[in-house]
Amino acid sequence: MSVVNKNQLLEAGVHFGHNTRRWNPKMKEYIFGERNGIYIIDLDKTVVMLEEAYKALFNIVQNNGSVLFVGTRKQTQEVVREEAIRCGQYYVDQRWLGGTLTNYKTIRRSIGRLFEIERMEEEGIFDVLPKKEVILLKKEQAKLEKFFGGIRDMKNLPDAMVVVDPKSEQIAVREARKLGIPIFALVDTNCDPDEVDYVIPGNDDAIRAVKLIVGTLANAVVEAQGGTPIQIEFTDEPQQDDRGRGRNRGKGKKPRKQQQEKVEEVKEEEKTEEEKAEKPAKKTKAAKAEKVEEVKEESETPEETKEEK
Repeated sequence: MSVVNKNQLLEAGVHFGHNTRRWNPKMKEYIFGERNGIYIIDLDKTVVMLEEAYKALFNIVQNNGSVLFVGTRKQTQEVVREEAIRCGQYYVDQRWLGGTLTNYKTIRRSIGRLFEIERMEEEGIFDVLPKKEVILLKKEQAKLEKFFGGIRDMKNLPDAMVVVDPKSEQIAVREARKLGIPIFALVDTNCDPDEVDYVIPGNDDAIRAVKLIVGTLANAVVEAQGGTPIQIEFTDEPQQDDRGRGRNRGKGKKPRKQQQEKVEEVKEEEKTEEEKAEKPAKKTKAAKAEKVEEVKEESETPEETKEEK
Protein backbone atom coordinates (compact mmCIF):
# COMPACT_ATOMS: atom_id res chain seq x y z
CA MET A 1 0.00 0.00 0.00
CA SER A 2 1.29 3.49 -0.95
CA VAL A 3 2.06 6.07 1.75
CA VAL A 4 -0.31 8.56 0.05
CA ASN A 5 -3.09 7.77 -2.40
CA LYS A 6 -4.17 9.70 -5.49
CA ASN A 7 -7.40 10.98 -3.90
CA GLN A 8 -5.48 12.63 -1.06
CA LEU A 9 -3.22 14.37 -3.58
CA LEU A 10 -6.25 15.56 -5.59
CA GLU A 11 -7.96 16.85 -2.46
CA ALA A 12 -4.83 18.80 -1.49
CA GLY A 13 -4.50 20.31 -4.99
CA VAL A 14 -1.07 18.78 -5.63
CA HIS A 15 -1.94 18.36 -9.34
CA PHE A 16 -2.00 22.11 -10.12
CA GLY A 17 1.15 23.29 -11.88
CA HIS A 18 2.17 26.81 -12.84
CA ASN A 19 0.95 28.93 -15.75
CA THR A 20 1.90 27.48 -19.16
CA ARG A 21 4.11 30.53 -19.79
CA ARG A 22 6.12 29.89 -16.62
CA TRP A 23 7.51 26.39 -16.95
CA ASN A 24 10.77 24.49 -17.22
CA PRO A 25 10.93 22.14 -20.24
CA LYS A 26 12.79 19.59 -18.06
CA MET A 27 9.52 19.06 -16.16
CA LYS A 28 7.75 17.84 -19.32
CA GLU A 29 7.86 14.17 -18.27
CA TYR A 30 5.94 14.96 -15.06
CA ILE A 31 3.15 16.93 -16.78
CA PHE A 32 -0.14 15.18 -17.56
CA GLY A 33 -1.73 17.94 -19.62
CA GLU A 34 -2.90 21.56 -19.71
CA ARG A 35 -6.21 23.13 -18.63
CA ASN A 36 -7.25 26.81 -18.66
CA GLY A 37 -3.65 27.91 -19.21
CA ILE A 38 -2.35 25.87 -16.24
CA TYR A 39 -0.29 22.69 -16.37
CA ILE A 40 -1.71 19.60 -14.66
CA ILE A 41 0.87 17.40 -12.94
CA ASP A 42 0.72 13.61 -13.43
CA LEU A 43 -0.29 12.34 -9.97
CA ASP A 44 0.51 8.71 -10.83
CA LYS A 45 4.17 9.73 -11.07
CA THR A 46 3.89 11.84 -7.90
CA VAL A 47 2.59 8.81 -5.93
CA VAL A 48 5.48 6.59 -7.16
CA MET A 49 8.19 9.21 -6.58
CA LEU A 50 6.86 10.18 -3.15
CA GLU A 51 7.04 6.53 -2.13
CA GLU A 52 10.66 6.31 -3.33
CA ALA A 53 11.55 9.47 -1.38
CA TYR A 54 9.76 8.12 1.72
CA LYS A 55 11.82 4.88 1.68
CA ALA A 56 15.12 6.70 1.04
CA LEU A 57 14.53 9.19 3.88
CA PHE A 58 13.44 6.35 6.18
CA ASN A 59 16.76 4.55 5.53
CA ILE A 60 18.84 7.70 6.14
CA VAL A 61 17.17 8.43 9.50
CA GLN A 62 17.29 4.74 10.52
CA ASN A 63 21.08 4.93 10.16
CA ASN A 64 21.15 7.80 12.73
CA GLY A 65 21.05 10.48 10.04
CA SER A 66 19.68 13.99 10.62
CA VAL A 67 17.37 15.95 8.30
CA LEU A 68 17.17 19.68 7.60
CA PHE A 69 13.77 21.02 6.43
CA VAL A 70 13.95 24.21 4.32
CA GLY A 71 11.02 26.45 3.37
CA THR A 72 11.44 30.22 3.59
CA ARG A 73 8.40 31.38 1.62
CA LYS A 74 5.61 32.95 3.69
CA GLN A 75 2.97 30.29 2.96
CA THR A 76 5.34 27.41 3.71
CA GLN A 77 7.15 28.73 6.82
CA GLU A 78 4.62 27.54 9.38
CA VAL A 79 4.15 24.07 7.83
CA VAL A 80 7.91 23.46 7.59
CA ARG A 81 8.49 24.60 11.18
CA GLU A 82 5.62 22.50 12.62
CA GLU A 83 6.55 19.30 10.76
CA ALA A 84 10.27 19.60 11.57
CA ILE A 85 9.49 20.07 15.29
CA ARG A 86 7.02 17.15 15.18
CA CYS A 87 9.67 14.75 13.91
CA GLY A 88 12.45 16.24 16.07
CA GLN A 89 14.61 17.54 13.20
CA TYR A 90 16.14 20.87 12.18
CA TYR A 91 14.61 23.58 10.02
CA VAL A 92 15.23 26.92 8.31
CA ASP A 93 12.00 28.93 7.91
CA GLN A 94 13.50 32.41 7.52
CA ARG A 95 15.87 33.76 4.87
CA TRP A 96 18.62 31.28 4.01
CA LEU A 97 21.93 32.87 4.99
CA GLY A 98 24.70 32.15 2.48
CA GLY A 99 27.21 29.71 3.94
CA THR A 100 24.77 28.05 6.36
CA LEU A 101 26.22 24.70 5.24
CA THR A 102 29.44 25.54 3.36
CA ASN A 103 30.67 27.95 6.07
CA TYR A 104 29.17 26.14 9.05
CA LYS A 105 31.98 27.10 11.46
CA THR A 106 31.00 30.78 11.23
CA ILE A 107 27.33 29.88 11.68
CA ARG A 108 28.23 27.90 14.83
CA ARG A 109 29.97 31.01 16.16
CA SER A 110 26.77 33.03 15.74
CA ILE A 111 24.79 30.27 17.48
CA GLY A 112 27.40 30.31 20.26
CA ARG A 113 26.75 34.03 20.68
CA LEU A 114 23.01 33.25 21.04
CA PHE A 115 23.77 30.74 23.81
CA GLU A 116 26.04 33.29 25.52
CA ILE A 117 23.29 35.97 25.63
CA GLU A 118 20.80 33.41 26.97
CA ARG A 119 23.29 32.40 29.69
CA MET A 120 23.77 36.06 30.66
CA GLU A 121 20.00 36.43 31.05
CA GLU A 122 19.71 33.26 33.16
CA GLU A 123 22.57 34.28 35.47
CA GLY A 124 20.99 37.70 36.12
CA ILE A 125 23.73 39.73 34.43
CA PHE A 126 20.99 41.74 32.65
CA ASP A 127 19.96 43.18 36.06
CA VAL A 128 23.43 44.71 36.57
CA LEU A 129 23.91 46.11 33.05
CA PRO A 130 22.56 49.53 31.92
CA LYS A 131 19.09 49.54 30.39
CA LYS A 132 20.28 50.61 26.95
CA GLU A 133 22.81 47.77 26.76
CA VAL A 134 20.15 45.23 27.83
CA ILE A 135 17.80 46.45 25.07
CA LEU A 136 20.58 46.04 22.46
CA LEU A 137 21.41 42.54 23.73
CA LYS A 138 17.74 41.51 23.60
CA LYS A 139 17.47 42.82 20.01
CA GLU A 140 20.56 40.81 19.06
CA GLN A 141 19.13 37.73 20.78
CA ALA A 142 15.80 38.06 18.93
CA LYS A 143 17.61 38.40 15.58
CA LEU A 144 19.85 35.38 16.21
CA GLU A 145 16.85 33.31 17.40
CA LYS A 146 14.92 34.26 14.27
CA PHE A 147 17.60 33.04 11.85
CA PHE A 148 19.23 30.21 13.84
CA GLY A 149 16.43 28.99 16.13
CA GLY A 150 15.74 25.96 13.93
CA ILE A 151 19.40 24.86 13.69
CA ARG A 152 20.69 25.90 17.14
CA ASP A 153 21.11 22.26 18.25
CA MET A 154 22.53 21.03 14.93
CA LYS A 155 26.12 20.10 15.88
CA ASN A 156 27.08 18.62 12.48
CA LEU A 157 25.98 18.97 8.87
CA PRO A 158 22.66 17.24 8.03
CA ASP A 159 22.55 13.88 6.21
CA ALA A 160 19.52 14.90 4.10
CA MET A 161 17.68 18.05 3.14
CA VAL A 162 13.93 18.44 2.47
CA VAL A 163 13.19 21.52 0.34
CA VAL A 164 9.93 23.18 -0.67
CA ASP A 165 10.39 24.95 -4.04
CA PRO A 166 14.08 24.47 -5.01
CA LYS A 167 13.82 27.49 -7.33
CA SER A 168 13.26 29.84 -4.36
CA GLU A 169 15.87 27.99 -2.27
CA GLN A 170 18.59 28.00 -4.95
CA ILE A 171 21.43 28.90 -2.56
CA ALA A 172 20.49 26.12 -0.12
CA VAL A 173 20.28 23.58 -2.98
CA ARG A 174 23.68 24.62 -4.37
CA GLU A 175 25.34 24.33 -0.95
CA ALA A 176 23.82 20.87 -0.36
CA ARG A 177 24.91 19.68 -3.82
CA LYS A 178 28.44 20.97 -3.23
CA LEU A 179 28.65 18.97 0.02
CA GLY A 180 26.98 15.87 -1.45
CA ILE A 181 23.90 16.06 0.81
CA PRO A 182 20.90 14.27 -0.78
CA ILE A 183 18.03 16.67 -1.58
CA PHE A 184 14.34 15.70 -1.31
CA ALA A 185 12.22 18.42 -2.92
CA LEU A 186 8.65 19.33 -3.80
CA VAL A 187 9.19 20.42 -7.41
CA ASP A 188 6.67 22.51 -9.38
CA THR A 189 6.48 22.90 -13.18
CA ASN A 190 8.73 26.01 -13.11
CA CYS A 191 11.65 24.27 -11.33
CA ASP A 192 14.70 22.37 -12.60
CA PRO A 193 14.43 18.70 -11.49
CA ASP A 194 18.10 18.01 -12.33
CA GLU A 195 19.23 19.93 -9.21
CA VAL A 196 17.33 17.53 -6.94
CA ASP A 197 18.13 13.91 -5.99
CA TYR A 198 14.56 12.88 -5.08
CA VAL A 199 11.99 14.76 -7.17
CA ILE A 200 8.39 14.95 -5.89
CA PRO A 201 6.36 16.68 -8.65
CA GLY A 202 3.60 18.81 -7.15
CA ASN A 203 2.12 22.19 -6.33
CA ASP A 204 4.52 24.12 -4.07
CA ASP A 205 2.21 27.11 -3.51
CA ALA A 206 -0.95 25.66 -1.93
CA ILE A 207 -0.61 25.20 1.84
CA ARG A 208 -2.57 21.91 1.73
CA ALA A 209 -0.26 20.44 -0.92
CA VAL A 210 2.87 21.49 1.00
CA LYS A 211 1.43 20.14 4.26
CA LEU A 212 0.62 16.76 2.69
CA ILE A 213 4.04 16.25 1.07
CA VAL A 214 6.18 17.65 3.91
CA GLY A 215 3.98 15.86 6.49
CA THR A 216 4.44 12.55 4.66
CA LEU A 217 8.24 12.97 4.65
CA ALA A 218 8.09 13.90 8.36
CA ASN A 219 6.14 10.66 8.90
CA ALA A 220 9.07 8.76 7.33
CA VAL A 221 11.39 10.33 9.92
CA VAL A 222 8.99 9.55 12.79
CA GLU A 223 8.60 5.93 11.64
CA ALA A 224 12.39 5.50 11.31
CA GLN A 225 12.77 6.73 14.91
CA GLY A 226 10.30 4.09 16.11
CA GLY A 227 7.29 6.40 16.40
CA THR A 228 3.84 6.08 14.82
CA PRO A 229 3.11 8.23 11.73
CA ILE A 230 0.01 10.43 11.90
CA GLN A 231 -2.81 10.80 9.40
CA ILE A 232 -2.43 14.21 7.75
CA GLU A 233 -5.67 16.17 8.03
CA PHE A 234 -6.63 19.54 6.62
CA THR A 235 -8.69 22.35 8.09
CA ASP A 236 -11.57 23.77 6.02
CA GLU A 237 -9.55 26.87 5.16
CA PRO A 238 -9.35 27.76 1.43
CA GLN A 239 -6.11 26.96 -0.38
CA GLN A 240 -3.82 29.96 -0.50
CA ASP A 241 -2.47 29.91 -4.01
CA ASP A 242 -2.32 32.11 -7.09
CA ARG A 243 -3.57 29.58 -9.61
CA GLY A 244 -6.00 26.72 -10.17
CA ARG A 245 -9.53 26.10 -8.91
CA GLY A 246 -10.88 28.73 -6.54
CA ARG A 247 -7.65 30.72 -6.61
CA ASN A 248 -8.07 34.25 -7.97
CA ARG A 249 -4.93 36.17 -8.84
CA GLY A 250 -6.34 39.44 -7.59
CA LYS A 251 -7.42 38.05 -4.26
CA GLY A 252 -9.38 40.71 -2.42
CA LYS A 253 -9.44 42.97 -5.48
CA LYS A 254 -12.78 43.64 -7.20
CA PRO A 255 -13.26 44.22 -10.94
CA ARG A 256 -13.44 47.87 -12.09
CA LYS A 257 -17.15 47.70 -12.96
CA GLN A 258 -18.01 46.46 -9.47
CA GLN A 259 -15.86 49.18 -7.92
CA GLN A 260 -17.60 51.89 -10.03
CA GLU A 261 -21.02 50.53 -9.08
CA LYS A 262 -20.02 50.60 -5.42
CA VAL A 263 -18.86 54.24 -5.72
CA GLU A 264 -22.15 55.22 -7.38
CA GLU A 265 -24.15 53.46 -4.65
CA VAL A 266 -22.21 55.33 -1.96
CA LYS A 267 -22.81 58.66 -3.75
CA GLU A 268 -26.56 57.96 -4.02
CA GLU A 269 -26.69 57.10 -0.31
CA GLU A 270 -24.92 60.37 0.51
CA LYS A 271 -27.41 62.33 -1.63
CA THR A 272 -30.43 60.74 0.09
CA GLU A 273 -28.88 61.51 3.49
CA GLU A 274 -28.36 65.16 2.45
CA GLU A 275 -31.97 65.40 1.21
CA LYS A 276 -33.21 63.95 4.49
CA ALA A 277 -31.16 66.51 6.38
CA GLU A 278 -32.51 69.36 4.21
CA LYS A 279 -36.20 68.41 4.67
CA PRO A 280 -36.37 68.97 8.44
CA ALA A 281 -34.48 72.25 7.97
CA LYS A 282 -37.17 73.46 5.50
CA LYS A 283 -39.93 72.36 7.89
CA THR A 284 -38.39 74.31 10.76
CA LYS A 285 -38.18 77.45 8.57
CA ALA A 286 -41.85 77.14 7.59
CA ALA A 287 -42.83 76.61 11.23
CA LYS A 288 -40.91 79.74 12.27
CA ALA A 289 -42.64 81.81 9.56
CA GLU A 290 -46.06 80.60 10.74
CA LYS A 291 -45.23 81.56 14.35
CA VAL A 292 -44.14 85.07 13.27
CA GLU A 293 -47.44 85.57 11.44
CA GLU A 294 -49.41 84.39 14.49
CA VAL A 295 -47.55 86.88 16.73
CA LYS A 296 -48.31 89.70 14.26
CA GLU A 297 -52.00 88.82 14.23
CA GLU A 298 -52.13 88.76 18.03
CA SER A 299 -50.48 92.20 18.23
CA GLU A 300 -52.94 93.67 15.71
CA THR A 301 -56.19 92.41 17.38
CA PRO A 302 -56.14 94.53 20.60
CA GLU A 303 -55.76 97.84 18.61
CA GLU A 304 -58.80 96.99 16.50
CA THR A 305 -60.94 96.29 19.61
CA LYS A 306 -59.96 99.70 21.10
CA GLU A 307 -61.09 101.56 17.95
CA GLU A 308 -64.48 99.80 18.02
CA LYS A 309 -65.04 100.88 21.66
